Amino acid sequence: MLNSLDLPKRPEDTRVVVAMSGGVDSSVVAGLMKREGYDVIGVTLQLYDHGEAVHRAGACCAGQDIQDARRVAERLGIPHYVLDYEDRFREAVIERFAESYIAGETPIPCVACNQTVKFSDLLETARTLGADVLATGHYVRSQTEGNHRALYRPVDLDRDQSYFLFATTPDQLDFLRFPLGGMTKAETRELAREFGLAIADKQDSQDICFVPQGKYADLIERLKPNAAEPGEIVHLDGRVLGQHQGIIHYTIGQRRGIGIATGEPLYVVRLDAENRRVIVGPREALGTREIILRDVNWIGPGTLDEVPETGLEIHAKVRSTRPPKPAILRMRDGAAVVDLVDGETGVAPGQACVFFDSDGDAARVLGGGWIDRTTAAAPQTETETQQQEKAVAPI
Repeated sequence: MLNSLDLPKRPEDTRVVVAMSGGVDSSVVAGLMKREGYDVIGVTLQLYDHGEAVHRAGACCAGQDIQDARRVAERLGIPHYVLDYEDRFREAVIERFAESYIAGETPIPCVACNQTVKFSDLLETARTLGADVLATGHYVRSQTEGNHRALYRPVDLDRDQSYFLFATTPDQLDFLRFPLGGMTKAETRELAREFGLAIADKQDSQDICFVPQGKYADLIERLKPNAAEPGEIVHLDGRVLGQHQGIIHYTIGQRRGIGIATGEPLYVVRLDAENRRVIVGPREALGTREIILRDVNWIGPGTLDEVPETGLEIHAKVRSTRPPKPAILRMRDGAAVVDLVDGETGVAPGQACVFFDSDGDAARVLGGGWIDRTTAAAPQTETETQQQEKAVAPI
């Protein structure tokens, strides 16, 4: 007889460590586990200078949020520990974020945080505490398929966080549980009220937790003082349109704030970090058909080696806010290549491309990888290709 966590033990004999960020979701997970009779321990990670975040709404894992998690644990009557992971977080997440931005990429630190601090370091801490599982407040679902647990999109697709968990390994998935995967956010808040939690109406965390007001460039300039080197703003046709004060101030797909006026709408279509150039062009130049990935993680059935030469039909998600779209996954010279059937716009290196077996709420996450480079959605003429090469040629 299995308990609600799919373990062959009585709840009172099952130890559950809950990763408590101080928000509504993880607090409700702790409440649910306590109500079901599990042996619950709450753990909160202090990830960065909590003094800077005490009064900032929308932060997590610092300041007020740690206090909120502590009060929730007291209300529920469970032990609670705060672990200082600042050094590890700075090394594994913040530094990598800054280096990726300097390289002209658009990184996703939430994935790196899950990949290292939360589902590696914290998971091992949970094991040392004698835990049978580590439970989190992510809106995803998992269930046993064969010898491992499989990851699925949640019931509430508006809260779908599967994109950020593609790098989770099979062994980690076996130890993780996601009790909110079958609920809506409204139901979660109602449970928080039912449990008498003061944070029931607390707003969700927004932006990147360690970047105040979403000002990425300010953080990077502080971490890497020589990162914002000036350079040229260059049109795809080779024209130099102006100067910029650092590629860290630009992202793929950006239209506003480019700093030039030509009488036509221009978008950032590529960042040439090596030559400090911001490449701009018309909106159609943002189209992407093929994506080459690096550091691919596979959690679907079988292995990547079993992908047929003709390709595997999947659905791919290239931004957290976009739905999965039809695609073909192929292996070429040892690299994973994704052919976007209908194309996409504004696909940026450093982002993730996540694989699903369909596009509905029952979709299974097959894995994903980091976008290394892309190719255009439509073939270019020889002249256009020569012009692009000229535009990004080394000085």
